[in-house]
Amino acid sequence: MCPAGHTAERLTPTSEYGGRRGQADRDAVTVEIGYALSSAVFAAAVVFGAVAGPALLFDLPRVVETVLVRAGLVLVPVLFFVRVITVLVRLRQAAQPSQPGRTNPDS
Repeated sequence: MCPAGHTAERLTPTSEYGGRRGQADRDAVTVEIGYALSSAVFAAAVVFGAVAGPALLFDLPRVVETVLVRAGLVLVPVLFFVRVITVLVRLRQAAQPSQPGRTNPDS
């Protein structure tokens, strides 16, 4: 509840440096999240195709087919999460200045 004459301030996430994130920063994060998810889906599909593809395309012994498909099904979520995490961690590291305390790139 606000005292009389005062309005409630809408809180927005702050950046690492104490300032508020602008719309461009929020848009950049949204784009990076989209990139992380889409590249992870693509990489997981390629790996599944490479591992389980032969089992689905060729007439292999049943045991080999089962092993290949299950290996693909195990690798897909692992690769997906590793890819998303590495892209998002790289984004976070890129947002930090190389010399803490200095905000000017020419410093």
